[in-house]
Amino acid sequence: MEEASRPRKVLHIDMDAFFASVEQRDNPVLRGRPVAVGSSRERGVVAAASYEARKFGVRSAMPSVTARRKCPDLIFVEPRFDIYKEVSLQIRAILAEHTPVIEPLSLDEAYLDVTDNLYGIASASEIAELIRAKIRAELNLTASAGVSYNKFLAKLASDHRKPDGLFVITPAMGPAFVEALNVDRFHGVGPVTAAKMNRLGIFTGLDLKAQTQAFLQEHFGKAGPYYYWISRGVDHRPVCANRIRKSIGAETTFSYDLIAPEDMQAKLLQITGKVWRQFEATAVRGRTVTLKVKFADFQILTRSRTCPDIVADQLTLTRIGLELLAPLFPMQKGVRLLGVSLSSLQSENAAAVPQMTLEPRQWELF
Repeated sequence: MEEASRPRKVLHIDMDAFFASVEQRDNPVLRGRPVAVGSSRERGVVAAASYEARKFGVRSAMPSVTARRKCPDLIFVEPRFDIYKEVSLQIRAILAEHTPVIEPLSLDEAYLDVTDNLYGIASASEIAELIRAKIRAELNLTASAGVSYNKFLAKLASDHRKPDGLFVITPAMGPAFVEALNVDRFHGVGPVTAAKMNRLGIFTGLDLKAQTQAFLQEHFGKAGPYYYWISRGVDHRPVCANRIRKSIGAETTFSYDLIAPEDMQAKLLQITGKVWRQFEATAVRGRTVTLKVKFADFQILTRSRTCPDIVADQLTLTRIGLELLAPLFPMQKGVRLLGVSLSSLQSENAAAVPQMTLEPRQWELF
């Protein structure tokens, strides 16, 4: 893939502790105190944690009992997803004042390509500051921003000065910045992949850069070329304004551990119903069904099946889900969560990672 005629200017905007910050904004009693959005029940899970709570080690997806043990003064607040979605739309409107090229990743973060922006502002960091200032003034919330010449580095940059920070990674800085980071800091390298890299003697970006593309492809498959190039600070993935979800799914954490097959089958039927209702609201269909099982000891198991044709109806989705579940019986331990997702979406443009040239061109105006 040839280098574009001019370098890109990419922002990554990430709201700070979004759910928890909205709750603290709307309830002054919560400000400055450790807050967890989620259920405080014995089998509850933390959906989000304020920075005051994070100082104690409280994190999203943590069991509530563990969070309470780490922070005895933790205040639990039931989530208000309708409010979060409403605020997210307000944030999106602020972003759209500067560019139509916005790729939302979730309710609280998005990439923007501001190479050509609606105000003709040459400095990408100036745009980032304008966005952060307007979010603060109009919504009384804070956002962190990363500015760089590609998505990978913009994401790294926004993480670098959180909360309420702005950081710029220029083309001159990019390769050295990546070399100094541990691989578990890389967006797109999860805990399992990071552990595998560590076993191969790869701990930092510099270690990753020392590997050949053939070696990385051998050990990490299709992701190998991506790792090869990002270790050099190179990422030509476009900011996709009409980004399509890679999967649609639903899961349920139960109030008690399930043991009996008929109980799990009944719950699975409810979950596949939720999934299919989501599909009915979209124009996409999928071919890969994935079953997720979380046991009482928090071990997670997944099983998938890819069909030659699309899954055409809820009955087929449920049947495949039950067939994936059946080999797990008899269960050796209780089940606390079941989930089903459908991926390999028909309308997804799953292009391979493009070939990338090594040197990004200089970007004069940050």
